Amino acid sequence: MSNTAIKVENLSKIYRLGEIGTGTISRDMERWFKTRILKQEDPFLKIGESNDRANKGASDIVYSLQDINFEINQGDAVGIIGRNGAGKSTLLKILSRVTTPTTGKINIKGRVASLLEVGTGFHPELTGRENIYLNGAILGMRKREIDRKLDEIIDFSGVERYIDTPVKRYSSGMYVRLAFAVAAHLESEILIVDEVLAVGDAEFQKKCLGKMGEVSKGEGRTVLFVSHNMAAISQLCKKSILLKHGQLDILDDTRLVINQYINLSNNESNVYKAKEEDQVYITEVQIDNYKGSFFHSDEIIFKVKLQDINFNCTIGMSLLNSDKTKLFTSIYSLEAHTKLIFVKIPRHVLMEGKFSVDFAVFEGEIVHEYVDDICNFDVIDIDSDLSIYSANTGSLKINCTWH
Repeated sequence: MSNTAIKVENLSKIYRLGEIGTGTISRDMERWFKTRILKQEDPFLKIGESNDRANKGASDIVYSLQDINFEINQGDAVGIIGRNGAGKSTLLKILSRVTTPTTGKINIKGRVASLLEVGTGFHPELTGRENIYLNGAILGMRKREIDRKLDEIIDFSGVERYIDTPVKRYSSGMYVRLAFAVAAHLESEILIVDEVLAVGDAEFQKKCLGKMGEVSKGEGRTVLFVSHNMAAISQLCKKSILLKHGQLDILDDTRLVINQYINLSNNESNVYKAKEEDQVYITEVQIDNYKGSFFHSDEIIFKVKLQDINFNCTIGMSLLNSDKTKLFTSIYSLEAHTKLIFVKIPRHVLMEGKFSVDFAVFEGEIVHEYVDDICNFDVIDIDSDLSIYSANTGSLKINCTWH
Protein backbone atom coordinates (compact mmCIF):
# COMPACT_ATOMS: atom_id res chain seq x y z
CA MET A 1 0.00 0.00 0.00
CA SER A 2 3.05 2.27 0.46
CA ASN A 3 3.29 3.09 -3.27
CA THR A 4 -0.46 3.12 -3.88
CA ALA A 5 -1.94 6.59 -4.40
CA ILE A 6 -5.57 5.52 -5.02
CA LYS A 7 -7.26 2.26 -4.07
CA VAL A 8 -10.91 1.68 -4.96
CA GLU A 9 -12.78 -1.33 -3.55
CA ASN A 10 -16.29 -2.48 -4.52
CA LEU A 11 -17.31 1.06 -5.44
CA SER A 12 -20.93 1.61 -6.51
CA LYS A 13 -23.07 4.68 -7.01
CA ILE A 14 -26.82 4.55 -7.62
CA TYR A 15 -29.24 7.26 -8.68
CA ARG A 16 -33.00 7.39 -8.75
CA LEU A 17 -34.26 8.58 -12.11
CA GLY A 18 -36.63 11.52 -12.21
CA GLU A 19 -36.52 12.35 -8.50
CA ILE A 20 -34.22 13.69 -5.80
CA GLY A 21 -33.56 11.28 -2.97
CA THR A 22 -35.74 8.19 -2.84
CA GLY A 23 -39.12 9.87 -3.04
CA THR A 24 -40.38 10.11 0.55
CA ILE A 25 -38.93 10.77 4.01
CA SER A 26 -40.21 7.38 5.22
CA ARG A 27 -38.28 5.57 2.47
CA ASP A 28 -35.16 7.58 3.26
CA MET A 29 -35.49 6.71 6.96
CA GLU A 30 -36.08 3.04 6.11
CA ARG A 31 -32.94 2.99 3.99
CA TRP A 32 -30.89 4.76 6.69
CA PHE A 33 -32.11 2.41 9.45
CA LYS A 34 -31.37 -0.77 7.48
CA THR A 35 -27.94 0.28 6.27
CA ARG A 36 -26.59 2.22 9.27
CA ILE A 37 -28.27 0.59 12.27
CA LEU A 38 -29.01 -2.99 11.15
CA LYS A 39 -25.93 -3.09 8.86
CA GLN A 40 -28.00 -4.71 6.12
CA GLU A 41 -27.54 -4.35 2.37
CA ASP A 42 -29.05 -1.22 0.85
CA PRO A 43 -32.54 -2.36 -0.36
CA PHE A 44 -32.34 -0.09 -3.40
CA LEU A 45 -29.22 -1.87 -4.66
CA LYS A 46 -31.25 -5.04 -5.15
CA ILE A 47 -33.48 -3.41 -7.75
CA GLY A 48 -30.83 -1.29 -9.44
CA GLU A 49 -30.14 -1.78 -13.13
CA SER A 50 -27.07 -1.32 -15.31
CA ASN A 51 -26.69 2.22 -16.62
CA ASP A 52 -27.50 1.64 -20.30
CA ARG A 53 -28.85 5.04 -21.38
CA ALA A 54 -30.08 3.73 -24.77
CA ASN A 55 -32.58 1.23 -23.38
CA LYS A 56 -35.59 1.77 -21.11
CA GLY A 57 -35.46 -0.41 -18.03
CA ALA A 58 -38.03 -1.76 -15.59
CA SER A 59 -36.54 0.01 -12.55
CA ASP A 60 -36.02 3.71 -11.87
CA ILE A 61 -32.91 2.89 -9.79
CA VAL A 62 -29.76 2.78 -11.94
CA TYR A 63 -26.11 2.12 -11.23
CA SER A 64 -23.97 4.98 -12.41
CA LEU A 65 -21.05 2.85 -11.17
CA GLN A 66 -21.19 -0.79 -10.11
CA ASP A 67 -18.57 -2.85 -8.23
CA ILE A 68 -15.51 -0.91 -9.39
CA ASN A 69 -12.12 -2.16 -8.16
CA PHE A 70 -8.67 -0.84 -9.11
CA GLU A 71 -5.38 0.50 -7.74
CA ILE A 72 -3.28 3.36 -9.10
CA ASN A 73 0.31 3.83 -8.03
CA GLN A 74 1.96 7.10 -7.14
CA GLY A 75 3.30 8.88 -10.23
CA ASP A 76 1.06 7.00 -12.68
CA ALA A 77 -0.82 8.86 -15.42
CA VAL A 78 -4.03 6.91 -16.08
CA GLY A 79 -6.60 7.61 -18.79
CA ILE A 80 -10.30 6.98 -18.20
CA ILE A 81 -12.31 6.43 -21.35
CA GLY A 82 -15.78 5.22 -22.28
CA ARG A 83 -18.89 6.25 -24.12
CA ASN A 84 -21.14 9.06 -22.87
CA GLY A 85 -22.94 7.89 -19.74
CA ALA A 86 -20.39 5.20 -18.90
CA GLY A 87 -19.70 6.72 -15.46
CA LYS A 88 -16.41 8.55 -16.07
CA SER A 89 -17.41 11.89 -14.56
CA THR A 90 -19.21 10.21 -11.65
CA LEU A 91 -16.03 8.31 -10.80
CA LEU A 92 -13.96 11.49 -10.84
CA LYS A 93 -16.51 13.34 -8.68
CA ILE A 94 -16.36 10.56 -6.09
CA LEU A 95 -12.54 10.56 -6.13
CA SER A 96 -12.63 14.36 -5.78
CA ARG A 97 -15.08 14.07 -2.85
CA VAL A 98 -17.70 16.14 -4.68
CA THR A 99 -20.17 13.32 -4.09
CA THR A 100 -20.10 10.17 -1.96
CA PRO A 101 -20.32 6.55 -3.09
CA THR A 102 -23.38 4.46 -2.31
CA THR A 103 -21.22 1.48 -1.35
CA GLY A 104 -17.54 0.66 -1.32
CA LYS A 105 -14.33 2.25 -0.06
CA ILE A 106 -11.77 4.66 -1.47
CA ASN A 107 -8.33 5.19 -0.01
CA ILE A 108 -6.50 8.25 -1.33
CA LYS A 109 -3.00 9.19 -0.23
CA GLY A 110 -2.39 12.92 -0.61
CA ARG A 111 -4.20 16.09 -1.57
CA VAL A 112 -6.39 16.10 -4.68
CA ALA A 113 -6.64 18.96 -7.20
CA SER A 114 -9.61 18.60 -9.57
CA LEU A 115 -10.65 20.21 -12.82
CA LEU A 116 -14.06 18.65 -13.46
CA GLU A 117 -15.89 21.33 -15.42
CA VAL A 118 -15.41 24.90 -16.57
CA GLY A 119 -14.98 27.12 -13.51
CA THR A 120 -14.69 24.33 -10.94
CA GLY A 121 -14.08 25.90 -7.54
CA PHE A 122 -14.17 29.47 -8.87
CA HIS A 123 -16.34 32.21 -7.42
CA PRO A 124 -17.64 34.33 -10.32
CA GLU A 125 -17.55 37.61 -8.37
CA LEU A 126 -13.88 37.22 -7.41
CA THR A 127 -10.99 38.16 -9.68
CA GLY A 128 -8.68 35.63 -11.24
CA ARG A 129 -6.00 36.44 -8.69
CA GLU A 130 -8.41 36.05 -5.76
CA ASN A 131 -9.63 32.72 -7.14
CA ILE A 132 -6.07 31.42 -7.24
CA TYR A 133 -5.80 32.04 -3.50
CA LEU A 134 -9.28 30.60 -2.92
CA ASN A 135 -8.40 27.35 -4.74
CA GLY A 136 -5.13 27.10 -2.86
CA ALA A 137 -6.89 27.53 0.46
CA ILE A 138 -9.40 24.81 -0.46
CA LEU A 139 -6.43 22.49 -1.10
CA GLY A 140 -5.09 23.33 2.36
CA MET A 141 -2.14 25.43 1.19
CA ARG A 142 -0.75 28.38 3.11
CA LYS A 143 -0.65 31.85 1.61
CA ARG A 144 3.15 31.85 1.32
CA GLU A 145 3.02 28.61 -0.68
CA ILE A 146 0.57 30.20 -3.13
CA ASP A 147 2.66 33.40 -3.26
CA ARG A 148 5.63 31.33 -4.41
CA LYS A 149 3.66 29.82 -7.30
CA LEU A 150 1.57 32.86 -8.26
CA ASP A 151 3.71 34.31 -11.06
CA GLU A 152 4.18 30.86 -12.60
CA ILE A 153 0.42 30.21 -12.57
CA ILE A 154 -0.43 33.54 -14.18
CA ASP A 155 2.25 33.15 -16.85
CA PHE A 156 1.10 29.62 -17.75
CA SER A 157 -2.56 30.64 -17.96
CA GLY A 158 -1.90 33.37 -20.53
CA VAL A 159 -4.60 35.63 -19.02
CA GLU A 160 -2.30 38.09 -17.23
CA ARG A 161 -4.12 41.10 -18.67
CA TYR A 162 -7.39 39.96 -17.06
CA ILE A 163 -6.03 38.54 -13.79
CA ASP A 164 -7.60 41.34 -11.70
CA THR A 165 -10.95 41.14 -13.51
CA PRO A 166 -13.87 39.14 -12.00
CA VAL A 167 -13.92 35.71 -13.64
CA LYS A 168 -17.63 36.03 -14.47
CA ARG A 169 -16.43 38.16 -17.40
CA TYR A 170 -14.04 35.45 -18.67
CA SER A 171 -14.78 33.37 -21.75
CA SER A 172 -15.01 29.60 -21.23
CA GLY A 173 -11.53 29.24 -22.74
CA MET A 174 -10.06 31.79 -20.30
CA TYR A 175 -11.83 30.02 -17.42
CA VAL A 176 -10.22 26.72 -18.38
CA ARG A 177 -6.79 28.27 -18.90
CA LEU A 178 -6.73 29.74 -15.41
CA ALA A 179 -8.41 26.76 -13.74
CA PHE A 180 -5.93 24.28 -15.26
CA ALA A 181 -2.97 26.51 -14.37
CA VAL A 182 -4.14 26.60 -10.74
CA ALA A 183 -4.82 22.84 -10.53
CA ALA A 184 -1.51 21.88 -12.16
CA HIS A 185 0.80 24.24 -10.27
CA LEU A 186 -0.51 24.11 -6.72
CA GLU A 187 1.15 21.38 -4.72
CA SER A 188 -1.33 18.52 -4.67
CA GLU A 189 -0.27 14.89 -4.90
CA ILE A 190 -3.10 13.88 -7.26
CA LEU A 191 -4.35 15.81 -10.30
CA ILE A 192 -7.79 14.91 -11.72
CA VAL A 193 -8.79 16.39 -15.09
CA ASP A 194 -12.12 15.80 -16.81
CA GLU A 195 -12.60 16.55 -20.52
CA VAL A 196 -12.75 20.31 -20.01
CA LEU A 197 -9.53 20.75 -22.01
CA ALA A 198 -11.62 20.35 -25.16
CA VAL A 199 -12.78 23.93 -24.54
CA GLY A 200 -9.25 25.26 -25.06
CA ASP A 201 -7.58 25.85 -28.40
CA ALA A 202 -5.11 23.36 -29.91
CA GLU A 203 -2.05 25.27 -28.70
CA PHE A 204 -3.30 25.31 -25.11
CA GLN A 205 -4.29 21.62 -25.24
CA LYS A 206 -0.75 20.74 -26.25
CA LYS A 207 0.62 22.96 -23.48
CA CYS A 208 -1.63 21.27 -20.91
CA LEU A 209 -0.63 17.77 -22.03
CA GLY A 210 3.01 18.75 -21.72
CA LYS A 211 2.41 20.08 -18.21
CA MET A 212 0.50 16.95 -17.14
CA GLY A 213 3.35 14.80 -18.45
CA GLU A 214 5.80 16.92 -16.48
CA VAL A 215 3.62 16.66 -13.36
CA SER A 216 3.43 12.86 -13.66
CA LYS A 217 6.94 11.94 -14.80
CA GLY A 218 9.00 14.81 -13.44
CA GLU A 219 7.27 15.56 -10.15
CA GLY A 220 5.97 12.05 -9.38
CA ARG A 221 2.38 13.18 -8.98
CA THR A 222 -0.57 11.00 -9.95
CA VAL A 223 -2.75 12.10 -12.88
CA LEU A 224 -6.25 10.88 -13.82
CA PHE A 225 -7.33 12.13 -17.22
CA VAL A 226 -10.73 11.77 -18.92
CA SER A 227 -10.92 12.64 -22.61
CA HIS A 228 -12.52 11.55 -25.88
CA ASN A 229 -9.30 12.57 -27.66
CA MET A 230 -7.56 9.21 -28.02
CA ALA A 231 -4.36 10.88 -29.24
CA ALA A 232 -4.14 12.92 -26.03
CA ILE A 233 -4.86 9.87 -23.86
CA SER A 234 -2.19 7.85 -25.64
CA GLN A 235 0.38 10.63 -25.48
CA LEU A 236 0.01 11.11 -21.72
CA CYS A 237 -1.07 7.76 -20.26
CA LYS A 238 0.68 4.40 -20.27
CA LYS A 239 -2.34 2.70 -18.71
CA SER A 240 -6.04 3.39 -19.11
CA ILE A 241 -9.39 2.31 -17.69
CA LEU A 242 -12.36 1.51 -19.94
CA LEU A 243 -15.79 1.95 -18.36
CA LYS A 244 -18.85 0.34 -19.94
CA HIS A 245 -22.37 0.91 -18.54
CA GLY A 246 -20.88 1.86 -15.17
CA GLN A 247 -18.65 -1.19 -14.89
CA LEU A 248 -14.91 -1.53 -15.27
CA ASP A 249 -14.42 -3.36 -18.56
CA ILE A 250 -10.62 -3.36 -18.71
CA LEU A 251 -7.57 -1.74 -17.08
CA ASP A 252 -4.52 -2.32 -19.24
CA ASP A 253 -1.97 -0.81 -21.61
CA THR A 254 -3.49 2.29 -23.22
CA ARG A 255 -3.20 1.01 -26.80
CA LEU A 256 -5.13 -2.16 -25.94
CA VAL A 257 -7.80 -0.21 -24.06
CA ILE A 258 -8.26 2.29 -26.91
CA ASN A 259 -8.61 -0.53 -29.42
CA GLN A 260 -11.27 -2.24 -27.30
CA TYR A 261 -13.11 1.07 -26.85
CA ILE A 262 -13.24 1.62 -30.60
CA ASN A 263 -14.41 -1.96 -31.13
CA LEU A 264 -17.33 -1.29 -28.76
CA SER A 265 -18.27 1.81 -30.74
CA ASN A 266 -17.92 0.34 -34.23
CA ASN A 267 -21.07 -1.39 -35.42
CA GLU A 268 -20.47 -0.94 -39.16
CA SER A 269 -19.94 -3.95 -41.42
CA ASN A 270 -16.48 -4.42 -42.89
CA VAL A 271 -17.69 -6.83 -45.58
CA TYR A 272 -19.47 -6.12 -48.88
CA LYS A 273 -21.21 -9.01 -50.65
CA ALA A 274 -23.00 -8.69 -53.97
CA LYS A 275 -26.63 -9.83 -54.00
CA GLU A 276 -26.77 -11.07 -57.59
CA GLU A 277 -23.43 -12.62 -58.43
CA ASP A 278 -24.45 -13.61 -61.99
CA GLN A 279 -24.79 -9.93 -62.93
CA VAL A 280 -21.71 -8.47 -61.23
CA TYR A 281 -17.94 -8.47 -61.54
CA ILE A 282 -17.08 -7.74 -57.88
CA THR A 283 -18.67 -10.43 -55.72
CA GLU A 284 -17.10 -9.58 -52.34
CA VAL A 285 -14.86 -6.99 -50.69
CA GLN A 286 -13.62 -7.19 -47.11
CA ILE A 287 -10.88 -5.73 -44.94
CA ASP A 288 -8.58 -8.71 -44.62
CA ASN A 289 -6.93 -7.59 -41.38
CA TYR A 290 -10.05 -5.99 -39.85
CA LYS A 291 -9.93 -5.42 -36.08
CA GLY A 292 -12.54 -2.73 -35.53
CA SER A 293 -10.09 0.12 -35.73
CA PHE A 294 -6.59 0.82 -36.99
CA PHE A 295 -3.73 2.93 -35.75
CA HIS A 296 -1.74 5.42 -37.79
CA SER A 297 1.07 2.85 -37.93
CA ASP A 298 -1.13 0.02 -39.27
CA GLU A 299 -1.50 -1.00 -42.89
CA ILE A 300 -5.01 -1.75 -44.16
CA ILE A 301 -5.47 -4.66 -46.55
CA PHE A 302 -8.57 -5.18 -48.71
CA LYS A 303 -9.38 -8.60 -50.21
CA VAL A 304 -11.44 -8.46 -53.42
CA LYS A 305 -13.18 -11.49 -54.93
CA LEU A 306 -14.16 -11.32 -58.63
CA GLN A 307 -16.29 -13.18 -61.11
CA ASP A 308 -14.40 -14.94 -63.89
CA ILE A 309 -13.88 -11.87 -66.10
CA ASN A 310 -12.86 -13.06 -69.57
CA PHE A 311 -11.18 -9.83 -70.73
CA ASN A 312 -8.39 -7.55 -69.56
CA CYS A 313 -9.66 -4.46 -67.65
CA THR A 314 -8.80 -2.07 -64.86
CA ILE A 315 -9.95 -2.07 -61.24
CA GLY A 316 -9.84 1.03 -59.09
CA MET A 317 -10.25 1.83 -55.40
CA SER A 318 -11.06 5.28 -53.98
CA LEU A 319 -10.74 6.17 -50.30
CA LEU A 320 -13.51 8.30 -48.75
CA ASN A 321 -13.48 10.26 -45.50
CA SER A 322 -16.45 10.75 -43.16
CA ASP A 323 -17.79 13.53 -45.41
CA LYS A 324 -17.67 11.09 -48.34
CA THR A 325 -15.00 13.19 -50.07
CA LYS A 326 -12.63 11.15 -52.23
CA LEU A 327 -9.12 11.46 -50.82
CA PHE A 328 -7.23 9.45 -53.43
CA THR A 329 -7.74 6.75 -56.08
CA SER A 330 -5.49 3.78 -56.89
CA ILE A 331 -5.89 1.67 -60.06
CA TYR A 332 -4.57 -1.73 -61.12
CA SER A 333 -4.47 -3.50 -64.51
CA LEU A 334 -6.45 -6.70 -64.18
CA GLU A 335 -5.68 -9.68 -66.35
CA ALA A 336 -8.52 -11.86 -67.64
CA HIS A 337 -9.74 -14.68 -65.37
CA THR A 338 -8.27 -13.15 -62.18
CA LYS A 339 -10.53 -14.15 -59.30
CA LEU A 340 -8.77 -12.74 -56.23
CA ILE A 341 -6.68 -9.63 -55.62
CA PHE A 342 -5.41 -7.69 -52.60
CA VAL A 343 -4.89 -3.94 -52.28
CA LYS A 344 -2.98 -2.39 -49.39
CA ILE A 345 -3.05 1.14 -47.94
CA PRO A 346 0.45 1.61 -46.49
CA ARG A 347 1.34 2.53 -42.92
CA HIS A 348 1.71 6.11 -41.67
CA VAL A 349 -0.65 7.63 -44.27
CA LEU A 350 -4.09 7.95 -42.68
CA MET A 351 -4.75 10.46 -39.91
CA GLU A 352 -7.50 10.01 -37.32
CA GLY A 353 -11.00 9.65 -38.74
CA LYS A 354 -13.70 7.43 -40.24
CA PHE A 355 -13.18 6.03 -43.74
CA SER A 356 -14.78 3.85 -46.39
CA VAL A 357 -13.96 2.86 -49.99
CA ASP A 358 -15.40 2.74 -53.51
CA PHE A 359 -14.46 0.06 -56.05
CA ALA A 360 -14.94 0.15 -59.82
CA VAL A 361 -14.22 -2.13 -62.77
CA PHE A 362 -13.76 -0.32 -66.08
CA GLU A 363 -12.37 -0.72 -69.57
CA GLY A 364 -11.17 2.51 -71.12
CA GLU A 365 -14.04 4.95 -70.64
CA ILE A 366 -16.61 2.18 -70.12
CA VAL A 367 -17.46 1.55 -66.45
CA HIS A 368 -18.65 -2.03 -66.07
CA GLU A 369 -19.37 -1.83 -62.35
CA TYR A 370 -19.22 0.71 -59.53
CA VAL A 371 -19.65 -0.15 -55.82
CA ASP A 372 -19.68 2.88 -53.53
CA ASP A 373 -19.19 3.61 -49.82
CA ILE A 374 -18.41 0.14 -48.47
CA CYS A 375 -16.15 -1.36 -45.79
CA ASN A 376 -16.29 1.29 -43.05
CA PHE A 377 -13.35 1.53 -40.64
CA ASP A 378 -11.79 3.90 -38.10
CA VAL A 379 -8.23 5.16 -37.74
CA ILE A 380 -6.86 6.35 -34.40
CA ASP A 381 -3.84 8.62 -34.80
CA ILE A 382 -1.81 8.11 -31.62
CA ASP A 383 1.53 7.50 -33.30
CA SER A 384 2.30 10.44 -35.55
CA ASP A 385 3.91 13.69 -34.46
CA LEU A 386 0.73 15.47 -35.62
CA SER A 387 -1.62 13.42 -33.45
CA ILE A 388 -2.55 16.22 -31.05
CA TYR A 389 -3.64 18.32 -34.04
CA SER A 390 -5.33 15.48 -35.95
CA ALA A 391 -8.68 17.29 -36.05
CA ASN A 392 -7.09 20.22 -37.90
CA THR A 393 -4.66 18.55 -40.30
CA GLY A 394 -6.89 16.71 -42.75
CA SER A 395 -7.11 12.97 -43.35
CA LEU A 396 -3.76 12.13 -44.94
CA LYS A 397 -0.15 12.53 -43.93
CA ILE A 398 2.08 12.54 -47.01
CA ASN A 399 5.88 12.49 -46.80
CA CYS A 400 6.79 15.18 -49.32
CA THR A 401 10.33 16.00 -50.42
CA TRP A 402 11.65 19.15 -48.69
CA HIS A 403 14.86 20.94 -49.69
